[in-house]
Amino acid sequence: MAAPGECFSVGSQVSCRTCQEQRLQGEVVAFDYPSKMLALKCPSSSGKPNHADILLVNLQYVSEVEIINDRTETPPPLASLNVSKLANKARMEKEEKLSQAYAISAGVSLEGQQLFQTIHKTGMRWVVEWERGGGGGHGWADPSAPHPRSIKDCKWQEKNIVVMEEVVIAPPYQVENCKGKEGSALGHVRKIVEKHFRDVESQKVMQRSQAQQTQKESALSS
Repeated sequence: MAAPGECFSVGSQVSCRTCQEQRLQGEVVAFDYPSKMLALKCPSSSGKPNHADILLVNLQYVSEVEIINDRTETPPPLASLNVSKLANKARMEKEEKLSQAYAISAGVSLEGQQLFQTIHKTGMRWVVEWERGGGGGHGWADPSAPHPRSIKDCKWQEKNIVVMEEVVIAPPYQVENCKGKEGSALGHVRKIVEKHFRDVESQKVMQRSQAQQTQKESALSS
């Protein structure tokens, strides 16, 4: 592990060898001396540009540490955080977990739970579009449209999925189980349900094909 009193400057390049003989190398983004925790930024394992992996290394389980390039100048200031955006994301994550817990406790089928998640993640927007002459209508639009309301406003009502207080989807959650006032809301929800189950079936076909291919390769190698 690191020697007593050793510290690491943010921005320095460090190489570590773990007790399992794994070599880790990256840029120091944080170091906590009391807990001996070192955070390293490494190239993204996904290969995507402008992405990076952050590794947390417990130096108590490191047999060797080498500072490849020590940064002595003052590191740039940390980027400002959008606290409101982070709080909103945390709230939505909490709501999603609570809805999942409710669905499981209510005995909702796996198909119903998966459809709920698909609707929850569509990212489509619901807006009220006032027509000239005082009339009103509903329509789907992008997030930049005025007065957006997210389709994520869906909830459970016992075992039914209620979308935007407009459409109710009852078990077994097929297109014909979507009920509501005829209009754009019902039509778009039906399209989402139809696409969801089409994608599920395509995934099953692909999985069966991969399983059959694996069986053939195994039979040929034996």
